[in-house]
Amino acid sequence: MLKQHPISLQPLGVIRTPYQQKFAIPRQPNLVDAAYGEVVFSDTFNDPNMLRGIEQFSHLWLLFQFHKTAEQGWSPMVRPPRLGGNKKQGVLATRSTFRPNSIGMSVVQYHKVEHKNGQLSLHVKGVDLLDGTPIIDIKPYVPWADNIPQATGGFTAQPPPTMAVYFESQCAEQLAYWQSRYPMLSKLIEQVLAQDPRPAYKAKQESDAQYGMSLYDLNIRWRVSGQANYVTSIVQHAPD
Repeated sequence: MLKQHPISLQPLGVIRTPYQQKFAIPRQPNLVDAAYGEVVFSDTFNDPNMLRGIEQFSHLWLLFQFHKTAEQGWSPMVRPPRLGGNKKQGVLATRSTFRPNSIGMSVVQYHKVEHKNGQLSLHVKGVDLLDGTPIIDIKPYVPWADNIPQATGGFTAQPPPTMAVYFESQCAEQLAYWQSRYPMLSKLIEQVLAQDPRPAYKAKQESDAQYGMSLYDLNIRWRVSGQANYVTSIVQHAPD
């Protein structure tokens, strides 16, 4: 019988991102390059020597924990959104969050290192992680080794189609106001909605449905008409 040894992992810290809920997070990294993230290191790993030389790499691997779904356990079979949410695949043949060890990995773009008031942080872009996600490890992306031109992508061989995104006139002032606080807000909303964050089964339903998502501390509302998304309001969430 295979002997298993216990594994102990201590997160390096957590990442702060615009995504406050699972809904509307891009299904893959770098689909939304306007999504910036900041890895904030814990006291144990708050040493800038850990990141010395990292600026030489344009992209980095982030290994993290799906902390919001870890307690729900895992399943050997899942329903990938790319297959319409109906056909099952083995969990290890997908990037589902419901994994045996709840570990995920994303390639993100390096932005900068900051060491301010004694706090070390690593800024990246193109993130697809929930705000507060524990970061287990960080590794450089090595193009000659990590990029395999002849690789095949199975049921994900082609990128998903994107949708047009428009801001309706009634939210123009709201967008201008919040853009002063979040300079990338317009681009972030456009890129997130272009990926059609709706569940796969919703995409097959009639249009003119209304949806909402949380980015930063904002509630973004939009409607779907045909193959386009129309942003109708951008308001701040009411305080708890």
